[in-house]
Amino acid sequence: MINTTEKEEREYLEEIKEKLLLAIRRVDDRVKQFSEELRQNKQYIHEHQSGMDEADMVAAGQSIDRMAFTGESAVARKRKLLKLGDSPYFGRIDFITGDNSERTPIYIGIYTFSDETIRANLIYDWRAPISSMFYDYELGEASYKTPSGEIKGEIALKRQYKIKEGQMEFMIENAVNIHDDILQKELSKSSDDKMKNIVATIQRDQNAVIRNETAPVMIIQGVAGSGKTSIALHRIAFLLYRFRESIASKDILIISPNKVFADYISNVLPELGEEQIPEMVIEELAAEVLENKVKFQTFFQQVSSLLEKHDEAFIERIQFKSSFEFLAKLNQYLIHIENNFFEPIELRIGKTVVPSPFIHEKFRAYHRIPLLKRFHEVVKDIQQYVRDDVRRKLTGHEKAQIWEAVPRMVKVNNVFDLYKNFYNWIKRPDLFNVLPNETFEYADVFPLIYCKIRMEGVQSYDHVKHLLVDEMQDYTPVQYAVLSRLFKCKKTILGDISQKVNPYSASSAEGIGQVFPQGETIKLFRSYRSTWEITAFAQRLYHNPDLIAMERHGEEPEVKRFENNIEELEEIKKRIAVFKESGHQSLGIICKTQEQAEFAYEELKQPRVHLLTADSTVFKDGIIITTAHLAKGLEFDEVIVPFASARNYQTEVDKRMLYIACTRAMHQLLLTYSRESISFIESIK
Repeated sequence: MINTTEKEEREYLEEIKEKLLLAIRRVDDRVKQFSEELRQNKQYIHEHQSGMDEADMVAAGQSIDRMAFTGESAVARKRKLLKLGDSPYFGRIDFITGDNSERTPIYIGIYTFSDETIRANLIYDWRAPISSMFYDYELGEASYKTPSGEIKGEIALKRQYKIKEGQMEFMIENAVNIHDDILQKELSKSSDDKMKNIVATIQRDQNAVIRNETAPVMIIQGVAGSGKTSIALHRIAFLLYRFRESIASKDILIISPNKVFADYISNVLPELGEEQIPEMVIEELAAEVLENKVKFQTFFQQVSSLLEKHDEAFIERIQFKSSFEFLAKLNQYLIHIENNFFEPIELRIGKTVVPSPFIHEKFRAYHRIPLLKRFHEVVKDIQQYVRDDVRRKLTGHEKAQIWEAVPRMVKVNNVFDLYKNFYNWIKRPDLFNVLPNETFEYADVFPLIYCKIRMEGVQSYDHVKHLLVDEMQDYTPVQYAVLSRLFKCKKTILGDISQKVNPYSASSAEGIGQVFPQGETIKLFRSYRSTWEITAFAQRLYHNPDLIAMERHGEEPEVKRFENNIEELEEIKKRIAVFKESGHQSLGIICKTQEQAEFAYEELKQPRVHLLTADSTVFKDGIIITTAHLAKGLEFDEVIVPFASARNYQTEVDKRMLYIACTRAMHQLLLTYSRESISFIESIK
């Protein structure tokens, strides 16, 4: 089975497809068999249940459960086989081990497929140890690690295939740049409505991140278009494969920037044969921890306020609460609370006097318990002290006396007052501002939660065995401190410091490393999404000296001036018409604010034009009108950035938004403006 020629490879593909069809038929037969046995068992129980004792009923129920589980497993296997039928494999290496001159072809696909008659793998899962050589080595010496040790040898041949709907479109072999050739073909294609798996184009540096088993916290800092989200999802798929005995999809949690992004990435893991993973946005986590008792501004609303008005006091509040200095001061304050806010006093219960040093000693003894949760333990100790003195059970009145007295020994006994008092303690009460309807500013939500964790404790998230956090650059040090305390599990944290929509955040790969000192930081500098021309344009807008652009060329970005918004929108209508005939799948019209996006939507509304808002839950293909904030993480064949005028883009926040908008484009980029162009656009035209 060496298959030296392309003709032999095509014939072998047909053989594999036949074997897959046969395997599917076997699965269908098993499903029918299990279904019939299940029906018969249920019928038997129904007819004989009056004569069955409890043990018989339990045994029969367990038998039914086993059959149902086996049937479900068979259905899941059929889904995988059908997917393999469409594209059985994408790569091959011929490996010669060091102690054996026999040449073994290794075909690599999304899943493993075995020939049951000869009990051998025909296709290896891309996550299998032996498959790692396909990503890590070219021809020549190679090795891979197994649980029993390292296997060394030589790669004698390397091929990559594009197989779609069971037909081989092309085959490339033996070139040192084999990945680059395939990658160029894939990157030049149109985007899809959802993020897809990248198993056929994983690069060596990406593979190292995906297969890292040991890092308790993996921090991925990747430039725009580096594939960091896709890499993180493939890392999750690898960990589910590698540790399948101890971790399942339900044990992982993804914290997404918004619901649209969560939907956009929802295809990747099912494509890789894994079940959908639980996800939530950070505000949902906050509401859950605060037990839905606090109204608060969302991150989207905070960003909107920053973009729509320049409020110096609002900016100062955000900037301070996004700093490491703030977290340090909050920790100092909580230590101060620990040492000073409990003032035990002598307690008289009937004729018994409970001395204040005894109460204070007991309170301090429970230092591992959150401050406001210690009362219960201290009350029990005081009750025991009184019982020992009076040598009888306490009356209800005596118990009530103790329960009322102990909480009064604390100066502040609720988290909300305690947090508000922090700003008096640092002599900056002006830094705490509550919005109308007693709504907390977003910048106060996680500091409040941090105080709650330290003072009251919160529900456990021990069921989560791996946490994935995307858009790390928009989280603050105190948010990471909260995540560190809520989730004791391993973590994958990723983002791009250049794409901050909260420019006042101190979060960077290095900064996050301070919160997670055991973290391992990986930096990805190669950008795959945009053409060389678009990347160069964005680089002149916001320069990253480490970014490496792919040598994939296309049209130069355009910057077009108009007399007014009406002319701008007329031009965009023409571009929409051209787009519909272009063969491209997606066009993003990316505005600075939601108000501008809604205005553009009303003016451009037509079939296949969709408006994405903070309340949207589904990513749709076609023409999307949205804001740069909501477009983060998404990509489009073409991008139009309207209203890019000096009046609209002025501040550092604005500039970041413009950079994010431009880096969403894969193949074409157009900026339009009326009257005066902004200076940082003029300088790169």
